[in-house]
Amino acid sequence: MMMGSFSIWHWVIVLVVVVLVFGTKKLGNLGSDLGKAVKGFKDGVKTNEDEAPQKSELDAKDDAGGTVVEGESKDHTKV
Repeated sequence: MMMGSFSIWHWVIVLVVVVLVFGTKKLGNLGSDLGKAVKGFKDGVKTNEDEAPQKSELDAKDDAGGTVVEGESKDHTKV
């Protein structure tokens, strides 16, 4: 047998040990929490992708009407 390759029996033993150490209830809660985290991440990515085109459309409308420059205004008409 080559080092680093495991048979199915190695994985079964590892699974049994993990279940005995953590218990099925804790593993179920862990799986549920992990699933919720993945779903939340996907929703967050989808929300950001949906907002990006809307923002660029608004920027295009602002640019068509002129350039907005932020800063102080000074009256240069006084002679």
